[in-house]
Amino acid sequence: MLRSLIYAAAFYIVTGIMLVSLSWLLVAPRSWAMAGLKLHARIALWLLEKIVGTRMEVRGRENLPDGPVLVVAKHQSTWDTFALIPLFSDPAIVLKDELKWIPFYGWFCVKFRHILVKRGKAAVALKALVAEAKNRIAANRQVVIFPEGTRTAPGAPPDYKPGFVALYDALGVPTVPVALNSGLFWPRRKLMRYPGTIVVSFLPVVPPGLPRKLAKERIETAIESETRRLIDEARVKEDGALF
Repeated sequence: MLRSLIYAAAFYIVTGIMLVSLSWLLVAPRSWAMAGLKLHARIALWLLEKIVGTRMEVRGRENLPDGPVLVVAKHQSTWDTFALIPLFSDPAIVLKDELKWIPFYGWFCVKFRHILVKRGKAAVALKALVAEAKNRIAANRQVVIFPEGTRTAPGAPPDYKPGFVALYDALGVPTVPVALNSGLFWPRRKLMRYPGTIVVSFLPVVPPGLPRKLAKERIETAIESETRRLIDEARVKEDGALF
């Protein structure tokens, strides 16, 4: 608990300092702002390892093609929203539109040209999502979506929303499923952080052009089966203690 408290304080202090001190990046080239975003992620990960003892391991990097791709990732923790950023050259993350009103943080989300989706009529929101995603793909970026729309506890039944299938069908680019086990070490809605190794697993590409039902099944099955395997693998810590 003490290490978790120290890390939480360090994380929010560093985040606050960087948001304010680097606010000039709001009027700088977007690439400079993205470099600042990646720097923040690397500092947060370094602090997490040094204070709590939580490391990150990335598997399957060879499955991530160069150029524009659709990334469909499991979402278990706040950790996912910053730690995945440096793994991509120029990610555009699908986020809820309300975030843009948060001072500094929201302004930077606009600056980064993430994809901010308004909650409302599903058909309208889906159309806007696809249009924005096409724009980012045309700019040679990686579109990253958390298909369940919210953090889910490790082992909880999946609840995939239709947005990722619409993007798969419309974008015509390779799709990379991503599994992880972050919720074991950075649980949602809790202050506790646990030592160990968070694994991010890039899975084999799902090629464009498959029937929607088949693509949906392949992506969901890949993510869920690998996530279960990662959770089972991590159940026993390095010291032999059980979660």
